[in-house]
Amino acid sequence: MVRMRCCSSTCRAAATRTCRPSSKFWRRPAVSRISERFKALRAKGETGLVTYVTAGDPDLERSAGIIKRLDRAGADVIELGVPFSDPLADGPVIQRATERALAAGATLPKVLDMLAATRADISAPVVIFSYANPILRMGLDYFVREAGKAGVDGVLTLDMPPEEGEAFRTAFAGAGIDTIFLLSPTTTVDRIRKAAALGSGFLYGISRLGVTGVRETVNDSARELAERVKAETAMPLALGFGLSRPEHVKTVGQWADAAVVGSALVKVIAEHGQAPGLLDEVERYVRWLRN
Repeated sequence: MVRMRCCSSTCRAAATRTCRPSSKFWRRPAVSRISERFKALRAKGETGLVTYVTAGDPDLERSAGIIKRLDRAGADVIELGVPFSDPLADGPVIQRATERALAAGATLPKVLDMLAATRADISAPVVIFSYANPILRMGLDYFVREAGKAGVDGVLTLDMPPEEGEAFRTAFAGAGIDTIFLLSPTTTVDRIRKAAALGSGFLYGISRLGVTGVRETVNDSARELAERVKAETAMPLALGFGLSRPEHVKTVGQWADAAVVGSALVKVIAEHGQAPGLLDEVERYVRWLRN
């Protein structure tokens, strides 16, 4: 069970910090940017593409360039993974990316700084993908304030199930930030309903059990999960875990509103992280996924 209270010293420190300036030209929209993006995709009959990268890999400066290229290549939603020292749900590819990001000095506050400086150049919605611990360490109220100023559109807290997430959800909603919940092939109907009732923006479906990582085919459990979710709610559904090819995106699009590509994209960054052509390779890969 995740504790919803940070230590007093952390809270006091958060209260005395000087707030970072927000992006000069970015203004939070009156309606959910995530909801609007999925509404537009449905109107056009298109499958959305959600891209995941580990923020700070290979470093924060190049992360800023990467998310700009993701946006330019047509990503419908950009997920920024916050590096954490104990990433239990992640496979080897993302674990190594997390290690590189931590070694480069990436922290949740620095990730928000990077996003704030970049947000005006990005039209896609941005989702922070984090474990609860980094948020609680920063202080929930302080995180929400800074995330709002940085232009965060949604937060997915990996280890926060709907029934334990009321404090997070309330705080996020007050800042106009969507709360996104995870669903898996073993998620019960009752929890699907709770996630849809308490969440906003979209639901993130894990297409298979286990840790993240590239797979050769889309698991049958992805379709089964999508059918169960669609029977309970009209909220948009994005399916991920293991997707890496255009045909995977097309297959998932038969059942869900969007496909999530994470480990395969992180692998591209790992292979070209020190090369001058890193940003071009990232953009080329995402454009290929959309073909």
